[in-house]
Amino acid sequence: MVRLVGVDLPREKQIVYALTYIHGIGLTSAKKIVELASINPETRTSDLTTEETIALRKTLEESD
Repeated sequence: MVRLVGVDLPREKQIVYALTYIHGIGLTSAKKIVELASINPETRTSDLTTEETIALRKTLEESD
């Protein structure tokens, strides 16, 4: 299970769509976040590596 900024992301969704479950992140923002974190937008949340999860956290923290 991936938990970012206090939100459990759905496991079987593509990461771009899963990020929209976080309050304040829409599809456009999610696409930018995934691009900045250098993650394939078609990757499923359950398939994220530890390094990709850390990159997402850092990207979200920097955007605050």
